[in-house]
Amino acid sequence: MASEASLNQLIDRKLPVAPLAIIALPSAREMGEKVSDYISSFRRTEGAAGTGEDSFDEYFQESYLLDVSLERTPSGEGRANLQDSVRGRDIFILVDVMNWTVTYQMNGFINHMSPDDHFQDLKRVISAIQGKARRITVIMPFLYEGRQHHRGSRESLDAALMLGELFNMGVDNFITFDAHDPRIASVAPLENFDNFVSPYQFLNALLHTVDDLQVDKEHVVVISPDEGALDRTVYFANVIGADTGMFYKRRDYSKIVNGKNPIVAHEFLGTDLTGKDAIIIDDMISSGGSMLDTSRQLKEHMHAGRVFICTTFGLFTDGLEAFDHAYEEGWFDKLVTTNLTYLPKELFDRPYFAQADMSRYMATIIDYFNHDAGINNMEMMTQKMHEILMNYNLHEKKALQDDGLLDL
Repeated sequence: MASEASLNQLIDRKLPVAPLAIIALPSAREMGEKVSDYISSFRRTEGAAGTGEDSFDEYFQESYLLDVSLERTPSGEGRANLQDSVRGRDIFILVDVMNWTVTYQMNGFINHMSPDDHFQDLKRVISAIQGKARRITVIMPFLYEGRQHHRGSRESLDAALMLGELFNMGVDNFITFDAHDPRIASVAPLENFDNFVSPYQFLNALLHTVDDLQVDKEHVVVISPDEGALDRTVYFANVIGADTGMFYKRRDYSKIVNGKNPIVAHEFLGTDLTGKDAIIIDDMISSGGSMLDTSRQLKEHMHAGRVFICTTFGLFTDGLEAFDHAYEEGWFDKLVTTNLTYLPKELFDRPYFAQADMSRYMATIIDYFNHDAGINNMEMMTQKMHEILMNYNLHEKKALQDDGLLDL
């Protein structure tokens, strides 16, 4: 039995809630493997709570992934079958509901999985756990039906129904990223709902992939493509010390095209952009039409210098041709998006693309949750953004001094 002193030491070092296990559904297998590798690296290089204690022999693992088989009958009926025991474990289930490349056969036809199919598989896995886990956390980076964030007429509210259903099934924590409207958490005010954002990863990607980027009020304006993205835009601009501009979409409410009112024009509110770099911040690119029109107006009508698009989710529902054309026309200079959802393989060959890798950040979130540690420092990226910007500016000034262009 451990001594009192060693027990106090373990408590001070934050014991994990239970042995960690990650179930990465086929839609998020690549991200799950990266996250597992990071956690394994964290725990082996930084030391760990529970070393030498029999109850935490599983703390150090080469892989924290559990195998699950998601099977389909020829009629299309599904079943989840866990290949490993989950009893007493702290389970994290990772699912990408937007990964349309996952397929199954039904009646001889190959079907691409929709968000509805992924959500059903998620529920099947939770059902297979049968309440034997110590705790269940669902990580759904793109919030299922998250764009249905308010009711404007006689319409369904699928995101709200989804959250209620998961919590009723025994899910303890729900984690998402850059929810289209964070107020969706009000659906279950007494439940554990966390919404993480990625401004640090955007800034990091820009600083490492864009030459001669000067991040200050004189050289950069942060743009919100619509009123819904204004909060994240204002935050990003304030942290990097830049001005803010906003477009608002003028729609034709007398028509409905592809399920929504068509946009008549984008109107701009903000400062003079002549010669300044513009950073557009938004939560997602769907087809990309609205984003590319915004970029075109920034270049052609407002005479912006360079245009950088930063978006958490790149869905590219209509392919990449429109982006290729816009890049060739000079409407934008860099597109940054995260790997939180599936990205087309051909996107990585495009000269305008830069990835904001979120796997290390997600691994840190899981590690903190597994230890029931405070997450304030993770949620507030302001200090980290200030640090990376300060280091970048110092490096740039040093480079200018070395070239004889600046006296420090």
